[in-house]
Amino acid sequence: MQNQWSENKAAEFVRQYGPKWGDDLALRTYTSRLLGAEASLVLHGGGNTSVKTPYRNVFGECLPAIYVKASGYNMAAIEPEGHSGLDLDYLQKLQRLPDLPDEPMMNEFRTHLFDSRAATPSLETLAHAFLPPKYIDHTHADAILTLTNQADGERIVRQALGGDVIILDYVKPGFQLAKAVADAFAANPGKRGMVLMRHGLLSWGETARQAYETTIELVTKAEEYLAAKALRPLVVESVTSDELARARLVKVAPLLRGLLAQPAPNQDDPWRRVILLPLIGREVLAIVDSAQGKEIVLSPPLTSDHLIRTKPLAMWIDGLEYDDPAKLRAQLSQAIQAYSAEYEAYFNRHAARLPAGLVRFDSLPRVVLIPGLGALCAGKDVAAAKIVRDITAHTLTVKAQVAAMGTYAGMSEAELFDMEYHAFQYAKLGSEAGPPLARHVALVTGAAGAIGSAICQGLLEQGCHVAVTDLPGENLDNFCQELQMTFPDRVLAVPLDVTDAASVARAFATVIQTWGGVDLVVVNAGLAHVSSLAEMNLESFRRLERVNVEGTLLVLAEAGRHFKLQGTGGDVVAVSTKNVFAPGAKFGAYSATKAAAHQLARIASLEMAEMGVRVNMVSPDAIFSHGGRRSGLWAEVGPDRMRARGLDEAGLEEYYRQRNLLRAKVTARHVANAVLFFATRQTPTTGATIPVDGGLPDSTPR
Repeated sequence: MQNQWSENKAAEFVRQYGPKWGDDLALRTYTSRLLGAEASLVLHGGGNTSVKTPYRNVFGECLPAIYVKASGYNMAAIEPEGHSGLDLDYLQKLQRLPDLPDEPMMNEFRTHLFDSRAATPSLETLAHAFLPPKYIDHTHADAILTLTNQADGERIVRQALGGDVIILDYVKPGFQLAKAVADAFAANPGKRGMVLMRHGLLSWGETARQAYETTIELVTKAEEYLAAKALRPLVVESVTSDELARARLVKVAPLLRGLLAQPAPNQDDPWRRVILLPLIGREVLAIVDSAQGKEIVLSPPLTSDHLIRTKPLAMWIDGLEYDDPAKLRAQLSQAIQAYSAEYEAYFNRHAARLPAGLVRFDSLPRVVLIPGLGALCAGKDVAAAKIVRDITAHTLTVKAQVAAMGTYAGMSEAELFDMEYHAFQYAKLGSEAGPPLARHVALVTGAAGAIGSAICQGLLEQGCHVAVTDLPGENLDNFCQELQMTFPDRVLAVPLDVTDAASVARAFATVIQTWGGVDLVVVNAGLAHVSSLAEMNLESFRRLERVNVEGTLLVLAEAGRHFKLQGTGGDVVAVSTKNVFAPGAKFGAYSATKAAAHQLARIASLEMAEMGVRVNMVSPDAIFSHGGRRSGLWAEVGPDRMRARGLDEAGLEEYYRQRNLLRAKVTARHVANAVLFFATRQTPTTGATIPVDGGLPDSTPR
């Protein structure tokens, strides 16, 4: 563990935050970020830190105060306001009480904040308040948990860390832990830190630097001890190659994602889907392929802070028939049913202790481990699934280290239940509600053009995860980079040639390997060509036919196969054109091939309806650009149209505006809005076309 303290950086934080928040909280922010930046110390909102420093009220009085990290805040990016200020004198009086249940304890926190708008402080606020040192750091360091989560863990901790630390047996986080921590501190003066068994590490100091460096030093000692004692490596006869694991992932993920989707009480959107993130690599495959793999995996989480994300246990499944989709589906379904039955029985054994106001979680796994494949981690969106994946990666590493030197010992089932159904932990998950497409994955063809870029942006704004596909090159790469600046985890660039069946299959496989599957396909790629029929070059016509017709067919076919595997319906929206209904002179190749593509989409609406897949079309008139992205179609067609009408570009745009009934300028964003109407399933509609043309009397249907 590297000590990252920098005097220059510390001074920068004091200059930046000191004038408003005070030097103490500025330095608290600095070292909290140092801790949060180390994934082996804390993950995704885990851990907590505090500082005791005076608060000046409206009367100018300085009151004893403690600033404690707010529940769920990510220390890696925390700002000073991420530490909520409370009345320290009042909190310390609470130590006199024999007990203080969680709900009234939360009320005491809320009613004794200095700022009524501040976030709710950590569950472990009282542990920080009851301890005397000024700065306190609480982490869930992997190395410490590797020591504590073993049979005879206390002896191992003492061997590794010596007499500098207090060792406290597991106590449920909350008021009783705070009292136990305070009593242990009082009984053991002069110590530098405290190891909480199966929970983590407390370190302290009178300066931010002292507390931080104590944490680093103790964790380093633990790491050095583990390196010397891990003498029983995993027994692995053969480890699956990454290439084979990823090939299997493409077969498993759509089936599993469909089976993990929960029925929703909405006939138009009947599934609550999940995003599936894979965890595949040498270390993970070595664990799941080892003789001890199942034993390692099917044990409790490292710490109570993790299980709200991962559930008490993962699901293990082996012996999969990868080359028989029907058998594979049956195997996965049976495994999920067995897991769900076990979870329901676990809940029922402890239901009498369920806190008021909390309801049972679903019975589905969050982590699925498969020998020969790796791990699949589920969440309501990519952010939630990423937390599960990161926790799973660290959990497997720690458990493998334990297996190399001893026997894993986690929390009891009752302790697991109490922390899974704990109001503070429960609140970290936030609301299940989100943007309408937060649980969806879309694949958009021709995404880097004017219409495609607007569609991608619109989908992302509605929470969707979007695979941005187009021909490989700078246009695709630059567009994806632009989107990733605003939507960093929900954009995937996928090179795709729609005329190549293998390229289409690879694109779907890439999305499956990234997010588990696809729910919405937007068929937008297309080419245009200007020529009279008499002068038409046959190869030019065939070039359009390959993209506009064969490309549409290949994408529709691959989408249909995928939706059938996934089993949760889906949507296809084809970007058609007003030229299907009102073709233009010298535009025969485009009008004819787009009409064929339109008809293919209508046929798909007939064939895919039984799978719960809706196929609809949007039919725009001329779109010139979206932001700085010019329409490729109008780069081809525009010069001819301008010459024919004696207009410049601005005049041509005005001509198209004036020719529709509404005198409206039709934009790429209007097309995106039409796509979103179908994607968000506002009406029970399939096989329909929305004109996006301002009203053209000769363009039907209306």
